[in-house]
Amino acid sequence: MPPGGAARGRSAPSGLLSIGQVLARLTPEFPQLTTSKLRFLEVQGIVSPARTQSGYRKFCAADVERVRAALILQRDHYLPLSVIREQLDEAEADDDGIPMVAPPSIATPVHQHRRDDLLLRTGATPQLFNDAISAGLINAAETYPEQVSTLLSGLVALAKHGIEPRHLRTMRQNAEREAALIESALATLLARTDAASRGRASELAPELATHIDDVRRLLVKQSIERVLS
Repeated sequence: MPPGGAARGRSAPSGLLSIGQVLARLTPEFPQLTTSKLRFLEVQGIVSPARTQSGYRKFCAADVERVRAALILQRDHYLPLSVIREQLDEAEADDDGIPMVAPPSIATPVHQHRRDDLLLRTGATPQLFNDAISAGLINAAETYPEQVSTLLSGLVALAKHGIEPRHLRTMRQNAEREAALIESALATLLARTDAASRGRASELAPELATHIDDVRRLLVKQSIERVLS
């Protein structure tokens, strides 16, 4: 079954919930939930809502339960979304499409990592770690999530070829410029105060970011081909 269950590829029948209605149901339990978070969960394959002919997302009851289960597993067990997606898909397959949240005795918690643990796991030197913080690639903290371990492993691999964190400082700056570009593109929607416009802007922003990322990868590929030709 593909990520998000049977919702993928279907058209939206009547009676489904809008993003605003999903938020109304879930924010009492998860106050930090936003339209952007819902859209991110879709990108990560946690849920695949139906679409109206106008392209608006519509969520069924099973979609809402998948979102609720994912948020619980993130909050209570610190599981990464890739693991959560696999658990939900397996639960749907084993339980006739109804996602179940694994109890603490079953779900393996993924804890935050301390600096020394990250250095040991990734083979990074203390200097590389400090350089990554100085370059704005990692935010200094007492503990770090799993994604920092992945990032640090990438930096270790790049450092072997002479690419240091300071060389990647412009990536953070470019990310901020791209965010400003997207904000400008959505200025009309963002200027409106109604929930529908703000919700639509929250849906479009990650889609625009994906398109920008596609263009960036193509340009880098073309540049590499010129270097190697």
